[in-house]
Amino acid sequence: MSTVFNFTFVPWFRSVAPYIHKFRHQTFVVGLTGEAIAAGKLHSIVQDLAMIQAMGVKIVLVHGFRPQVNEQLAAKGHAAKYSHGMRITDPVALDCAQEAAGQLRYEIEAAFSQGLPNTPMAGARVRVISGNFLTARPVGIVDGVDFQHTGLVRKVDVAGIRRSLESEAMVLISPFGFSPTGEAFNLAMEEVATRVASELKADKLLFLSEVPGIRTRPDDPPGEDNPIDTELPLAHARQLLTRMPAAQHPTDAAFYLQHCVRACEHGVERSHIIPFAVDGALLLEIYVHDGIGTMIVDEKLEELREATADDVGGIIQLIEPFERDGTLVKRDRTEIERDIAAYTVIEHDGVIFGCAALYPYPEAGTAEMAAVTVSPSSQGTGDGEKLLKRIEQRARMLGLSSIFVLTTRTMHWFIKRGFSPVPPDWLPEARKRKYNWDRKSQVLVKKL
Repeated sequence: MSTVFNFTFVPWFRSVAPYIHKFRHQTFVVGLTGEAIAAGKLHSIVQDLAMIQAMGVKIVLVHGFRPQVNEQLAAKGHAAKYSHGMRITDPVALDCAQEAAGQLRYEIEAAFSQGLPNTPMAGARVRVISGNFLTARPVGIVDGVDFQHTGLVRKVDVAGIRRSLESEAMVLISPFGFSPTGEAFNLAMEEVATRVASELKADKLLFLSEVPGIRTRPDDPPGEDNPIDTELPLAHARQLLTRMPAAQHPTDAAFYLQHCVRACEHGVERSHIIPFAVDGALLLEIYVHDGIGTMIVDEKLEELREATADDVGGIIQLIEPFERDGTLVKRDRTEIERDIAAYTVIEHDGVIFGCAALYPYPEAGTAEMAAVTVSPSSQGTGDGEKLLKRIEQRARMLGLSSIFVLTTRTMHWFIKRGFSPVPPDWLPEARKRKYNWDRKSQVLVKKL
């Protein structure tokens, strides 16, 4: 292997290792759209899922079959019918859905059985278990529209799914449910994945979708100045949904977002929208710091929030040890009280474990991230990254194009997270006048 490969592979693998440890024994529910299968992505996605499972993650795979059913209907000269964003499943559509589900289940199980040499599946032993894990009920008649055999999830066999996961099998669920009387109902993959993740209290729900995620300005066209927002707090995601038109099609911005929000509201810690069009999207989202799609986070778990006057004492107690050893510049109580609105804190059980402040320089289109502190007892758990994400979000909401930090000891932590060193002359004039040349702080900048 070349020296260049060695020097790129080793740091990369070390950076991935913390995520491998973190996600071991966790449960992920993956919603795989029928569009991804129709686009020929099944085998690469299956290989990635096999690798993720090999690293100790328990996986429930819920597949969709929207385009496959439409193809069957077209072959029979029968038009697909939709209303309220749902398929109207008449007897012909039900037959097509059953045929499509059976064919796709066969294809997926076959793909997991291909342990070909010189592929990521070499030596893999992925056991797939599927079954009647869902009880369904009819949608019924809505606004005068009879949805016939279209159903909703009534109950999830959580115990059965957990037994299968504990046996180290991957659980495969088709979007079909049966009533207690044996009647079959066509279900939406998105609703099934959301209900299963919620009932299991899964650690993640991931939708491999047609859309790349939610953009920082969802109403504007995509572009370099309107990138994918990689992390949305649950409260912000709720606000976005109230402003978006009701979703009718999978490509509507609110379509997957509404399910991600619902999952987080019902106990799922993280829900993700990622593009199946990008090769390795699951790996990039799960094992790379910034990810590739949009992650919705239930912040009640960490209490990541803007600081209030009641937090001044906790902030002082947190930063004092770092001020004494010279890691942070000394700040007196009056200064912190005056600037308290600039601070973001992480609170666990009433104790502040992390903080950071944002000082904007709008005339220069940038802001300083200052007083970045994480308690020694909480370091290594990702709290620093959560603070950085929130500070980036606050800066973007102010219309700023970058953030910068001044540091003497933690430059490598920031460089690893996308910051680049610049000379002190780069600083905005107002900040340059306060720069302490004796301290010789490194200036690092991250473009947003």
